[in-house]
Amino acid sequence: MNESDISRVINQVFLEKTLRDFYCADGSCKGWEVDVLTREKTVRQIVDAGAERIAAGIGVGETLPDRGIAGYIDHTLLKPDATPEEVIKLCEEAKKFSFASVCINPGYVSLCSDMLRGTRVKVCTVIGFPLGATTTEVKRFEAEQAIKNGATEIDMVINVGRLKQGEYSYVFNDVQQVVLAAKPKRVLTKVILETSLLTDEEKVKACVICKDAGADFVKTSTGFSKGGATVGDIALMRRVVGSAIGVKASGGIRTREDADAMIASGADRIGASASVKIVSGAGEESKGY
Repeated sequence: MNESDISRVINQVFLEKTLRDFYCADGSCKGWEVDVLTREKTVRQIVDAGAERIAAGIGVGETLPDRGIAGYIDHTLLKPDATPEEVIKLCEEAKKFSFASVCINPGYVSLCSDMLRGTRVKVCTVIGFPLGATTTEVKRFEAEQAIKNGATEIDMVINVGRLKQGEYSYVFNDVQQVVLAAKPKRVLTKVILETSLLTDEEKVKACVICKDAGADFVKTSTGFSKGGATVGDIALMRRVVGSAIGVKASGGIRTREDADAMIASGADRIGASASVKIVSGAGEESKGY
């Protein structure tokens, strides 16, 4: 991964301007955050223009059935004061609603693995969380230990400062080392970009690096920084990675409407603590994600 490779992709994404043109067509453009991808006319125009993928699992103008949206959701509890009792409740809810996974801190991986054994619910944990500033060696060891304890999905945080400094080889190796720990065990790796701290150009660079390093997903946010997922970021990330890898929206997704908008913009997964509320319209959300 070198500067010329990254520049090539950046030029392709930003010079084509396909999505930007549609965002600004009605004169109300405010950047990538404009929610136009849920408009039937705009989605059809983008598809006609040659976009590889806009919706993931729903058609234009459709609303996902309740039984379907649960399969997109990583049921999440990452607050620092989460108790074993709360984690047990999280697992019970995940089994009841058939969420894609539970996402918990590494110290609870063994507990969740035991509780969810024999079900289709995956055990997801976070690595280098929430800052992404631990060393590569620590991230790999943390991933290996989590996998040994029963994790089947890994959400690692990118080293944001190294990315912003332009140390792309470091970031590539940082991601790849976790991927190398996960791939032989058939464990998915999702890379958290912390998009609220990045420019659009940096988001593109991060997506290219993660894709080339073998990650299975790129993900917006930890939920612990100054902003969460936006439909604009999801659309941009999907545009860069195409259909080759997944895109996960996380941070601030609290309603069914939020989740539908993210999926319509290209998300394959949703990270949320308000999962029960999203699928049933009721229930409490866990604070801190």
